[in-house]
Amino acid sequence: MTAPKYRDPLSPKPILDRAALLKALKSDGISLKNGQLDLFYQLLHRSGYPPLNEFVADLRGEVVAGDNGKDDSSVSVAGSVVSHFRTKNAISSRPGRKPQLPQSFLSYLANNEDFATITSSVQMHKTSADGSTTKIAVELQDGHVVESVLMRHEGRVTICVSSQVGCAMGCTFCATGTMGIRGNLSSGEILEQLVIGSRILMSSHESKEDELEHEEEQEKKQKGKRLDLIRNVVFMGMGEPLNNYPNVLAACRALIDRRLWNLAHNRVTVSTVGVSSRMRDLTRDLPEVNLALSLHAPTQMMRETIVPSAKGTPIESLIEALDDHMMALAKRRKLLGNPQGCDQDGNAVDVLEFNVEERQSASKKKRAMIEYVMLVGDTSTIEAAHQLGKLCEGRHLVVNLIPYNKTDVKDKLSCPSEEHMQEFRNIVQSYGSFCSIRRTMGADIAGACGQLVVEQEKNQLKVTDIEDGPFGKDEPGKQRPVTVFSKRGQNENETYKDSPKNETVDPWIRHLTVATAVAASCF
Repeated sequence: MTAPKYRDPLSPKPILDRAALLKALKSDGISLKNGQLDLFYQLLHRSGYPPLNEFVADLRGEVVAGDNGKDDSSVSVAGSVVSHFRTKNAISSRPGRKPQLPQSFLSYLANNEDFATITSSVQMHKTSADGSTTKIAVELQDGHVVESVLMRHEGRVTICVSSQVGCAMGCTFCATGTMGIRGNLSSGEILEQLVIGSRILMSSHESKEDELEHEEEQEKKQKGKRLDLIRNVVFMGMGEPLNNYPNVLAACRALIDRRLWNLAHNRVTVSTVGVSSRMRDLTRDLPEVNLALSLHAPTQMMRETIVPSAKGTPIESLIEALDDHMMALAKRRKLLGNPQGCDQDGNAVDVLEFNVEERQSASKKKRAMIEYVMLVGDTSTIEAAHQLGKLCEGRHLVVNLIPYNKTDVKDKLSCPSEEHMQEFRNIVQSYGSFCSIRRTMGADIAGACGQLVVEQEKNQLKVTDIEDGPFGKDEPGKQRPVTVFSKRGQNENETYKDSPKNETVDPWIRHLTVATAVAASCF
């Protein structure tokens, strides 16, 4: 069996794919009033995403088979017992408030198998020795595997999510770039990564609380209380997010929706190699979220060498688009204060000019960032540092230098010394930009986006098959059937446990690199 080149049509579809659900309802002649679909998603989220058949049965007031074995610690929404899943939105305890949803809508969900709450499954997840980072291999229903990473900081958790299977951008230093593009993730599949990550967080958090029994460890317990809730989301996993723009945009809107994930706008970051037209679309549609440009070189010629997709996209246009995103909200405020664009005497003025203080204020919010991987070669010389500084001069952009950790790519690349990176940073910063060197997390687990999938494919002796996944337990060369979920509810209420600490380290373990390094330190 060879790895599929493209993705199969989804069946069942993720219920979290709002556009797909609306299309299906329209084709069946089912209409909803304003706010009813929002209410449905709100209840589903606050319920912790139980299997769809159980959730719908509860909304209809029906008895769900197996309810006699309810867990006393579970929470109730509209009368049903739901999975243990912490959200930022507390469940209302006021009596007598029943959700008002059309019976035709609930009957549609109950009587067909077109949709499921969760269509993905956890193929494998492993946590670093220090407990700060968890790498998750998520198997999609058609057998493809994508990766996400949980990063625990003091008092907050960041998740790095994938938006595509593979990537078409072909960056020479990126493991995902060697895969080529195999397909987009739906908005529902992107959001499912957060559901899976939240369940893993809850499971690991409860395990740690069980271990903290002594009084001297209570302080540590207090600090860990918030580490069961995702606070930041970064689109820095597999794929180019802006090449899957409609689904990424829909996922971002769900993330900042106060009825759902309720994340602050500046806690969501979309990273791009440089799709300038879509960068401007994001500025128009969601100027409040963060935008990170993976630049990696200070000149057009250098950039085209390591980022093949950069051909035809001038580096100056990318910097201009990034700058526009950083100043979008300041621009909006200026236009609101001066809609006619005139001074007190009625003369036309350029309301789009910003002074140093306005730019510094916008820069501090980090809504626009440059990511720059440090590779030994032309892009990390002292001359390159001056070129990068001049490119950003006067804009007060935030520049993140990413130490390169080796991945199994064609070119043999390496990272400059710490001393050299410090000098590089000082030069860039001398031109007025805030510049920092990012730290890595989880150095004892595989982390570069796509690295796990690519390594497994290369290590198989007879069969190269992505369906077998990066953590398959089959014998080398032995074919394994593709896992396809065809019925609602299958694999939807899995329990996730961290791997035992004394488990033998798998041979795929490598250094955590670019994607995780970027994501781990954006906030």
